[in-house]
Amino acid sequence: MEITQSIRTAIIGAGPRGTSVLERLLARSAARIASGAGQVLLHIDVIDPYPAGPGHVWQPGQSRLFLMNTQSFYPTVIPEDPSLAPPVAGTTFEQWRAGQQKHPSPDLSAEELAELAVLASSDFPSRALYGRYLRSTLEELARNAPGGVTIDFHETSALSVGPSGDGTFDVVLATGATIRTGSVVLALGHIPSRLNPEQRDLQASAEQLGLRYLPPAVPADVDWSLIPAGEPVLVRGMGLNFFDTVGQLTEGRGGKFVSNGAVLQYEPSGQEPHIIAASRRGTPYRAKAALAGYYPASVTLRYFTEAALERFRKAGIRPAFDHDFWPLLHRDALWAYYSTLVRSQPNAVPDPAAFLAALDEALHPHAHSAANWEDSVESVLAVHVGPRHRLDLPGLAAPLAGRSFASRAEHDAAVVEYLLDDARRSALGEDDPVKMAIGALHHGRAVLKTAVADGGITDESWVAGLRGWFESFVEGLASGPPALRSEQLAALARAGVVSFVGPDPKFGVDRRNNVFTAFSPWVDDAPVAARTMVEALAPGNRVSANDSPVLEQLLADGLVRPRLMMSVEGAPVQSTGLDMEPHPYRPVAANGAVTEGLYVLGLQLSSAQWGTAIAAEAVQSGGPNYRSGQRTLRDADEIAGAILVR
Repeated sequence: MEITQSIRTAIIGAGPRGTSVLERLLARSAARIASGAGQVLLHIDVIDPYPAGPGHVWQPGQSRLFLMNTQSFYPTVIPEDPSLAPPVAGTTFEQWRAGQQKHPSPDLSAEELAELAVLASSDFPSRALYGRYLRSTLEELARNAPGGVTIDFHETSALSVGPSGDGTFDVVLATGATIRTGSVVLALGHIPSRLNPEQRDLQASAEQLGLRYLPPAVPADVDWSLIPAGEPVLVRGMGLNFFDTVGQLTEGRGGKFVSNGAVLQYEPSGQEPHIIAASRRGTPYRAKAALAGYYPASVTLRYFTEAALERFRKAGIRPAFDHDFWPLLHRDALWAYYSTLVRSQPNAVPDPAAFLAALDEALHPHAHSAANWEDSVESVLAVHVGPRHRLDLPGLAAPLAGRSFASRAEHDAAVVEYLLDDARRSALGEDDPVKMAIGALHHGRAVLKTAVADGGITDESWVAGLRGWFESFVEGLASGPPALRSEQLAALARAGVVSFVGPDPKFGVDRRNNVFTAFSPWVDDAPVAARTMVEALAPGNRVSANDSPVLEQLLADGLVRPRLMMSVEGAPVQSTGLDMEPHPYRPVAANGAVTEGLYVLGLQLSSAQWGTAIAAEAVQSGGPNYRSGQRTLRDADEIAGAILVR
């Protein structure tokens, strides 16, 4: 067979994104051979200090208490888009799970077999098991590499990437070796980040006073044994990393959850610390609803749709989030709530048919000016819906807002009530109006990812609207844990293992007593004190604060730069991600030129894409499949295509 090219490329980062680029390079090479276009001699160097496939975050050996935030049917690293070159190997995670249950691989561990034996399509797998899928997929891809393709895996770090002067790059490894390559893909994933000023002060105080301060980290990297049993530990953050922290300090130390059929109870092992949790809202993320699919089947977007986005494009309008997108998505959330209320609780509204007809008219985007549609909706609700059944959308994300508490015990009781109510709503699934309003926001998030990508909205609204308030708002509602975690947390609070500081907490260091402190202005009680503090947060995804040698070098040498966006006041604001030229994504250098032959995929695209941390979505039969779901895989395909034609 005729050999038409000889190409060498390096992929820095061997987690899911790097694996996707590798998979697309193999698929395109195989498709080229199959079409008779000739064989490419392609050598791929994959560089990561962690094993290829799982990379850093998805290590198969980590605790099985760390769960994925998506169900088994959702994630994949193998595209299912028929317009792309067919894969040479691999399946979705769900197909792999089902296959392993029928014909398990002989090298699966006893723990992996035990988890697979009871794991259903709608269950939340452990990150360790997903890592096992990634490793198996990587191994299968390597075995099925087409002719002319060779792969070297370097389990080490890349320290620098620089032009060699002849259109190629020199990649210097931590081993001292240098790889000369025609192109480089940065698929860095989650990278260490420098602490912010407050965190640095807390860390310095801990070192001076002999306290324990655990900064933001990937949970699998933390040595949880450092936290002593029987002592208070202050935990900041009640998002997903919080539930990982709690799991390691309770079940991970031998405690057990038992159910008497009605109430979940916690039986301590005696090795637990006293966990004192704090976050801005004062409550954890809301739990996910029990659904058959990733999106509620009963919720269809009526206003924030692809057709609506097309109208903006045809009119030549560059939308703003607060002015153009949020009013449409807000309407969808209202309709999802009240239509579910009428369906599941018909007695809540005296005349359901008349109410829905009036609400439909009030919500219609062209029935009223943008300034008064909400007033029209309020008029309809005043006639048809009593106060007890009204939707307070902002209040869903801050359930304790405006409430004061006479003691932490009173506040703890309110948090337990919130957790149990939220778990009850999750169990109702499609029949709970609140969860369906959240389901509409979750639906809309998928449309929004496509709408805002690559400058789809104004800089001002990206900074002030999308990232300024909506991101944290929707994450607290739609990115939460399985409902079981809420029930478990309530059981831990009832058992006295977990307590809560309260909303808007203030943190400090009491140097006289050598302790960290925290208090809430909404809780009338003395500050809590602990000699140990855990930041239950992931490292910040901000390229300007990164602690990655290769990214710092690229920034210092001017081969890449952070993107600047203009604020409402007209002042430049440094955004979280790199300045990019799509498609494929190539970084813009400090001098404004595009750095040819250098490509970026994943979290460092956070100024060009929104929601970059979410895994690629498998195609779900019978449900909505949004363009954003396999965006990462199509981006990887574009990069592979560019590499193979250089």
